[in-house]
Amino acid sequence: MTRIPKPRDIIDRKALAGKLSGLAERSGYSSSVQPKVLEVLKTALSGGMSETRRRFEEEGATGSEVARANAFLIDQLVRVIYDFTLEYVYPLANPTTGERLSVAATGGYGRSELAPFSDIDLLFLLPYKQTPHIEQVVEFMLYLLWDLGLKVGHATRSVKENIRLAGQDLTIRTSLLEARWLWGNTELFNEFKQRFSSTIVAGGGPDFVDDKLAERNARHERMGDSRYVLEPNVKEGKGGLRDLQTLFWIAKFLYRVDDVDELVARGVLTSGDVKRFDKAQDFLLTVRCHLHYLSGRAEERLGFDIQEVIAGRMGYKDGGVARGVELFMKDYFLIAKDVGDLTRILCAVLEETHKKRRFRLPSIARPKPVAAGFKVDGGRLKLEDFSDDPVKIIRLFHEAQKLGLDIHPQAFREVSQRLDLIDDGFRADETANRLFMEILTSGKDPEKTLARLNEAGVMGRFIPDFGRVVAQMQYDMYHIYTVDEHTIRAIGVLNAIEQGRLKDELPVASAIIGQLQSRDALYVAALLHDIAKGRGGNHSEIGAEIATTLAPRLGLSDWETETVSWLVLHHLLMSRTAFKRDSDDPKTVHDFVKIVQSPERLRMLVILTVADIRAVGPRVWNGWKGGLLRELYYRALDEMTAGVDPGSREARVEEAKNAMRDRLKDWPPRDVEKHIERGPQGYWLLFDAGTLAHHAYLARKAEQEELALHIETRVDDFRDVTEIVIYTADDPGLFSRIAGAMALSGASIVDAKIVTLANGMALDTFSIQDSAGGAFSNKRQLKKLWRNIEESLSGHIHPARVLEARRQKAPPSRTHVFKVPPLVLVDNKASANHTVIEVNGRDRLGFLHDVTAALKSLGLQIYSAHISTYGERVVDVFYIKNIFGLKVTDEEKIKEIHDRLLSAVTLEGQNGGSVAA
Repeated sequence: MTRIPKPRDIIDRKALAGKLSGLAERSGYSSSVQPKVLEVLKTALSGGMSETRRRFEEEGATGSEVARANAFLIDQLVRVIYDFTLEYVYPLANPTTGERLSVAATGGYGRSELAPFSDIDLLFLLPYKQTPHIEQVVEFMLYLLWDLGLKVGHATRSVKENIRLAGQDLTIRTSLLEARWLWGNTELFNEFKQRFSSTIVAGGGPDFVDDKLAERNARHERMGDSRYVLEPNVKEGKGGLRDLQTLFWIAKFLYRVDDVDELVARGVLTSGDVKRFDKAQDFLLTVRCHLHYLSGRAEERLGFDIQEVIAGRMGYKDGGVARGVELFMKDYFLIAKDVGDLTRILCAVLEETHKKRRFRLPSIARPKPVAAGFKVDGGRLKLEDFSDDPVKIIRLFHEAQKLGLDIHPQAFREVSQRLDLIDDGFRADETANRLFMEILTSGKDPEKTLARLNEAGVMGRFIPDFGRVVAQMQYDMYHIYTVDEHTIRAIGVLNAIEQGRLKDELPVASAIIGQLQSRDALYVAALLHDIAKGRGGNHSEIGAEIATTLAPRLGLSDWETETVSWLVLHHLLMSRTAFKRDSDDPKTVHDFVKIVQSPERLRMLVILTVADIRAVGPRVWNGWKGGLLRELYYRALDEMTAGVDPGSREARVEEAKNAMRDRLKDWPPRDVEKHIERGPQGYWLLFDAGTLAHHAYLARKAEQEELALHIETRVDDFRDVTEIVIYTADDPGLFSRIAGAMALSGASIVDAKIVTLANGMALDTFSIQDSAGGAFSNKRQLKKLWRNIEESLSGHIHPARVLEARRQKAPPSRTHVFKVPPLVLVDNKASANHTVIEVNGRDRLGFLHDVTAALKSLGLQIYSAHISTYGERVVDVFYIKNIFGLKVTDEEKIKEIHDRLLSAVTLEGQNGGSVAA
């Protein structure tokens, strides 16, 4: 272990002991001396902690150095307190053998690894049961340590008790495994170590390994079983410090080593492995120390609100393309991957060295025939020497997928160590590319096999462009996974669709995937859709170029290559159109169809879009998005196959009116015509015949009962939305006040269709969700929503004032670290009849209310609205007209709209919460 430079600058034990002795010797120890003793100790502790932090923040000391220095500081304090207690507070002239006492450090402190605000674990070791004198000594020491503000965990046990409990409890066994003598009786501590080794360690290796690996797996499940999460837990997360510690605990238990370096001589790790271990530990400890110092507590979660600060402190700077924080997190994820590699290496050695069944997965009953050069060992696939035929590297994964076998850790290790064999010749090899395509398009869980290829480093070597996105994070709240993991998950979604596992959630995609002319093109497009992220420029365009070279290499035909390139280029087209444009507008569909051109491309695009969105994160996909995509798909397919003329608007309006007449046959004909005359032309194309008829009955009921405000609610669980229909007198600020009421109620508007009837009444339909992206269906919340709408429209509450007050009281949002440049776009080409306004900005409480209030102040009429939230970014799209019912074409007016909306988007620094409206 590296020596601590200038240790007395941290704490001088002899000088500190002298000060305490001076206090006690001058007046004898009494309770009156205690405050002075405590003050001296506090000064020493504070000075040592400050010096350690100074070395870290000013001199660039590493996290490992800080952890050792902190442990050294506490070591010396414990020793001084021990001596002071036995010499001055509870002296004993002739201690018996039963009053021997040894103090040991356990847990992380035992291995001299103490982060700034970590707990300190002490073992007070006794020869037999506790005596009154020992009880006094231990109690005094603990209270003094607690009075210093230290978090001290402790146990007071005899040697026999320790051995008994270690045999019963895995946590105690692990803690005692790292016990380190601090002070007191050395013979007693040595006796404990000898008995622990002979009784607990000897012969207990297999059980300990099983238990620790099971404990690790349970922890991974609890923390989120992925190394690539938005806010990783540095200590407990997958690929974090606890995983490294688990490796060392297993090695220490089995090989009786005190340092990782000793595992080289034992043949467990190579010197290169040890360097990776040390590098990973040092990096993670450095991050952890920054976390503790910046938080002022034992914070272990690397939250996005602190990632950028730590990146700067560790020397990461913004580059031409990537931000410093993205480079930092990429290194973090690569380190986490290294930890996973080291885990596999140790497991491989365990299998080779300890031929015990309990170290293996259950073996299969009947051996499966395998290809030449491979064999099955303990239910896992191994390969023989492959240096003469490097393509066996790909074949290993192909064979494992085909047979449904895991890959033996030893084989995994050998592949990872010979990635240099994957060169240009390997990449051009026809067999290697064929095998890879069979893996990619297999019906047997391609996601799992591709993840293995990626973990082994094969994916990045075989497809270098893919290697550039390995561990590539996107610094926002929307993208939960790194680009490589997102891509592999998207392929897993494709497979799930094809296998029929998602037919209830994704009926359209599940129904049409079997109609595709080329599965291969779809799977390769999924593999490449984000392959150019992080390079600057348009990643879709760059990815499409990559596809033109890579697809032929993988064996795709010219037509398939062109299709893959087109899909990569336009992989965002369908989601952007469905979520940010009005599918009820014929021009939206017509413009979309002009780009897509064929039903085959349409089928492939909708399936790719669904897979892409579902692979972003667990809460990103919902029924509402699925409904929007289905609607666009069917409308586009109708235009392609039936040749729907976007100019046949009048004929379709008349068809809708006739359908209304058929549904209202129980009404007097005069009343039917009167109702039909109220609806503007666009209204008849916004809704299906059943909804239009329901509106008629709703309006009739409100008029008969003379209701100034009529609200109806319908929960649509399949689309994950609640539909709110409001019938009331129209006025220019109606939308804004309703949006404000919904914001105050915690409802998020995702869609709005605004209709003003000829009788001056508004018939507005809002689709809303709760904060989790589900239907807003809680009865208590709905009552609150109705009340807020009523009070807002009656003027009893003013949403703008209430929202502003709430924003002022709200603590700063953690999303402030993400840069969301405000953007306002005014588009007169997207719709034949409306001006389309798109507003982008940071999400906050009442965002939609503020924007619609600005639109009202501009004298604009909203006809429909589409609201999407992508993590911390919100995108609101409005179809509007001016007060004369025309598109806005005047350049000065367009500039005024742009400036006013930009001002609304950047309201009061955007420091409110992340509740959308």
